[in-house]
Amino acid sequence: MTSWEQYLEQEQQRFSDEMLAFLRIPSISAIPAHAGDVQQAADWVAARVAAAGLEHVEMMATGGHPVVYADWLHAPGKPTVLIYGHFDVQPVDPLDLWTSPPFEPTIRDGKVFARGASDDKGNMLVPILALEALLQSEGALPLNVKVFFEGQEEIGSPTLPPFVAANKERFACDYAISADGGQYSDDQPELLVGLRGGCGVQIDVKAAKMDLHSGLYGGVVMNPIHALVMLLDSMRSHDGVISVEGFYDQVRTLDDQDRARINAVPIDEAAVKADLEISALFGEAGFTPRERNWARPTLEINGIWGGFQNEGIKTVLPAEAHAKITCRLVADQDPNRIVELLQAHVERHAPPGVTVTVTPLAFRAQPYLMEADHPGNLAAREVLIEVYGKEPFYTRSGGSIPVCGLFLEHMGVHTVNFGFGLPDERQHSPDEFFRLSSFRRGQSAYCKLLTRIGAA
Repeated sequence: MTSWEQYLEQEQQRFSDEMLAFLRIPSISAIPAHAGDVQQAADWVAARVAAAGLEHVEMMATGGHPVVYADWLHAPGKPTVLIYGHFDVQPVDPLDLWTSPPFEPTIRDGKVFARGASDDKGNMLVPILALEALLQSEGALPLNVKVFFEGQEEIGSPTLPPFVAANKERFACDYAISADGGQYSDDQPELLVGLRGGCGVQIDVKAAKMDLHSGLYGGVVMNPIHALVMLLDSMRSHDGVISVEGFYDQVRTLDDQDRARINAVPIDEAAVKADLEISALFGEAGFTPRERNWARPTLEINGIWGGFQNEGIKTVLPAEAHAKITCRLVADQDPNRIVELLQAHVERHAPPGVTVTVTPLAFRAQPYLMEADHPGNLAAREVLIEVYGKEPFYTRSGGSIPVCGLFLEHMGVHTVNFGFGLPDERQHSPDEFFRLSSFRRGQSAYCKLLTRIGAA
């Protein structure tokens, strides 16, 4: 009988062609006009998991973009894993910066260029192909498998919290594995053990009922832009420490082992500054750049507007001013609590003469952290050592994958991040790409991981 490795090798051309077909679907979840394309991608995924040999394939309604579910549950006494990925993609603007059209996948120098190639279509196809190879070569899987592929990750998975809560028995498992991730470099593996969560608010400041002549009313009426700047300045000190009362109360302290693992991952500060064309790095005093980015919370002003914006001058006191703020959060911060603290801070610090409104934004994600020696990580570590020939770095991410927190909150399971994208693959940017070598390597690695977990 053909081994799974032989099966993967002989089917690579077909698998690559299928990836290109998948990438041609413009499944942009953020743009309502592409809702039909997101559904088309979901249909493609449902057909592909059925072709791989999974059963009970279902298109599940979420109140937003759908989730594709399927399973194979014929390994009594073996653990059950839930494999996660997403088939929606980011918008493509600006189009003129793409070398080739974003939804006409093109292979150049062993890389496939297309929107979603690395994040996450190429990556999420990998475990489907591994499952097919195991079923075709062995006639069975070494453990029980469920898959959960969603179409709204790129907009923060907004309808998934109640959906996961309502279907937690359906998705129940011993381990979750995320194909939405990557490795440190082409020759250095990593195990991602932490993700920051987040929340956001919009602040609206209003004064007079209309814009006022700055000569007639300047010095008499509070300027909403000044009031807004005062409010924003009250939220963070000049050394990067967040001044919102209670903001750090729930933050989990970094112990010596945490800091050692984080700072074992090299960072070339000079190269970062040169690449970004900035003169210095900045952040919360008392922490290294890696610690700030991976394990400390932030409060950032994402946009600010009000008053006259065009060329020339218009001497007015504007009637209103606005700002959007988002916070990246770490274990064990609660996004809902942080929004409440921001609202309370604004109420305490609002200057007289203006009306200030704080409106929570839809962005809401739980922070996520798992133990480095979790059994799933131990299995992944052994596979990565076998595949790469060296110990993985233990990393965290400044960004979010909302389902990791949802699976932990509602199902009590941690998610092993096991993807094969690389940091230079321009995710979310023009000319996104995925290495065909990573596409192939990931298929073997998934076969090894599932086999190892099944044997544990």
